[in-house]
Amino acid sequence: MAMDFRTTEVGDRYAQALFDLADETGALEAVRADLKSLAAAWKDSADLRRLATSPVISDDDQGKGLVAIADKAKFNPTTRNFLGLLAQNGRAGDLTAVIAGFERLYAKKTGVVAAELVSAQALDAGQMAKIKTALRAALGGRDPELTARVDPSILGGLKVKVGSKLYDASLKTKLDQMKFALKRA
Repeated sequence: MAMDFRTTEVGDRYAQALFDLADETGALEAVRADLKSLAAAWKDSADLRRLATSPVISDDDQGKGLVAIADKAKFNPTTRNFLGLLAQNGRAGDLTAVIAGFERLYAKKTGVVAAELVSAQALDAGQMAKIKTALRAALGGRDPELTARVDPSILGGLKVKVGSKLYDASLKTKLDQMKFALKRA
């Protein structure tokens, strides 16, 4: 189950606090890496999503569970303590919003542009390099940080999402547009 990681007001406040603390303590990169692996785990693990969002599980138990996950994954102490605090304050369900807010703050500070690339088949390193070069030119020289995903349902072509903009050059979309145009004719 794929989850959208969208920012919220509460998520932004917690993300700002975590970002400031990580930046002050020199743990910015480590905390970012921890949050990236937590985001991947969130997408893959129904148990993690249930732990953080279930109203039946107490805040204390959510905190213990999140801290245990952080310990097992050997997260930075800043991340570990933050996860415990998030649950203690009854905000474990806002974890995805915190991750999204943190990424936005990190991108703003470092100038990195996150881009998601969806293709019908896995791309090799040469193809990824060409796409990254084309994106760099389109972004005015800013360096894109690409995450690739395979979705056979697009049939062919590519979808690239940069920020809130989606560039859709997939075969499925082109066929849908032709189908719509033929219906209108």
